[in-house]
Amino acid sequence: MKKMIITLVFSLFSLTGILGQQNVKLAVGMKAPDWMFTDADKKEFTMESWAGKVIQVNYVDPDESELNEPFNEAVNKAVDVDKRISRDLFQGFGIVDCKSTWKPNGLIRMIAGKKAKKFGTTILFDYNWTLLNLWGLSKDNYTVVILDKNRICRALYVGKIPESENEKIIQMILALTKE
Repeated sequence: MKKMIITLVFSLFSLTGILGQQNVKLAVGMKAPDWMFTDADKKEFTMESWAGKVIQVNYVDPDESELNEPFNEAVNKAVDVDKRISRDLFQGFGIVDCKSTWKPNGLIRMIAGKKAKKFGTTILFDYNWTLLNLWGLSKDNYTVVILDKNRICRALYVGKIPESENEKIIQMILALTKE
């Protein structure tokens, strides 16, 4: 009986280890695991909500929400003003890391709503570090992930993107939309 209990305990630990391997450290060249989040209206979205499009995922701690404003403005200009990037082939959106901040969720939704209108985009909410854990992202930060149409990670930026990189990233997005 004692051996059976010890075997059962070790089996449970092994199973937990195997199941825990579902979380990955997303890196360039890897297929990004899918997820499901809701927007402020409780509408559900997954990466397949934008099937056939190159996507830019901004995973943002609300305390860092202004960090990559120049980058997002440059991408927005390339899409909406210069028309270099087609909205039919590209979608940028934000996922708010609600757990990394002291701000209440109601305030976060209000701020996110203003950003969504400013950039004409969708903003989703991660209340429990779901994406942080699934993709191995860092908390208390601003991460930008560029995924191709097949959901392969083509670029991953953690923290502030230098303005000198903006055009290079826009050119990469443009090239990915033509693949």
